[in-house]
Amino acid sequence: MKKRLKPASGLYPLILTLFITLLSTACSNSQNREKTIKTTSTAEVKEDPKQKPADAKAIMAKREVPVLCYHQIRNNLASDSKRAHDDIISPDKFREHIKMLADSGYHTILPDQLYNYLVFNGKLPEKPIMITFDDTDMDQFTVGNATLKKYGFKGVYFIMTVSIGRKGRISYMTKENIKQLSDEGNTIASHTYDHKNFAQFTDEDWKIQIDEPTKKLEQITGKKLEYFAYPYGVYKASNLHKLKEYGFKAAFILSTARDENYPLYTIRRIIDPGRYTAKNLYYSINKSFNKTKS
Repeated sequence: MKKRLKPASGLYPLILTLFITLLSTACSNSQNREKTIKTTSTAEVKEDPKQKPADAKAIMAKREVPVLCYHQIRNNLASDSKRAHDDIISPDKFREHIKMLADSGYHTILPDQLYNYLVFNGKLPEKPIMITFDDTDMDQFTVGNATLKKYGFKGVYFIMTVSIGRKGRISYMTKENIKQLSDEGNTIASHTYDHKNFAQFTDEDWKIQIDEPTKKLEQITGKKLEYFAYPYGVYKASNLHKLKEYGFKAAFILSTARDENYPLYTIRRIIDPGRYTAKNLYYSINKSFNKTKS
C-alpha cells in the first residue's frame, strides 16, 4: 500500500493567506474602478474665489466640449413626419451609440464641470462629453438612463414641466422619475413650461416659462436649478442677459453659432439623429467640436 503524503507543515496557512490576499486585491481594484467612474461623472465642482473669471473672449477661444442632444428614444411610426425622424432614435441604435462612446474612451461630464472649465479653467477628464435629453419623455428614463448607468455615465435632463406625469401616445416622466435621476447624480435642468419659443417671450412668459418651472423642479429635486435649454435651440440675443438675472449659470442651444457676447448662454449641442450609425456619430462629434476658435 502506498503511503499518503502529508502536506508540509504550514502549507495550508500559507495557501489560505495567499488566497485572502488575492481576493482582497481584486475587491479593492473593483472598488477603485467604481470610484473612478463616479468621480469622473459627478465630481463636486469648487470654484476658486481667488481666480478671476474668464471673460467672453477667453471663453470663446477655448476648445468646445462635445455636447449631444437626444429627444425620443423609440422606433419610428408610420405617422411620424420626415422632420420628426431627426429627433427619434431607436433603442437599439441608442445603446449602440452609447457603447461606442464608452469604447472610444469618452467620459461624461455635467454642466457644473463644464462651467468650471469655461469660467475658471477647471480640469476635465480625458475626452469629455456631455449627454443631454430634452422634453421629459419617459423613454429617456427607461432606456436612456438605464443605458448610461451601464457604462457609468451621467446625463442632463432638460424638463418641460407641463408634461410631467402625462400619458398618451407619448408617456412622460413622473416627479418620482425626475427625483430618482437627480438623486443618482444626474443634472435636472429647465426646458420651459410648455416649449414656447424663447425668441417670442413676452414679459409674462418669464414667470410662466422660467420662474414657475424653476420653482417646481427645485421642489421636486431639492436642489438649485441653474441650467436651461432653449426650445428648438432658438434664442434671442437681447434677452440673454435676463437668464443670468433669473439665476441661470449657462444655457444650451443646438448647432447654430454661439453669441460672442454671451458664450455661456449659447453653448452648442448637436443632435444624434436616428439615421446615424455609430461611426457617423463619431465623425460628427470630431467635425463639430474638435477645433479651437482663434
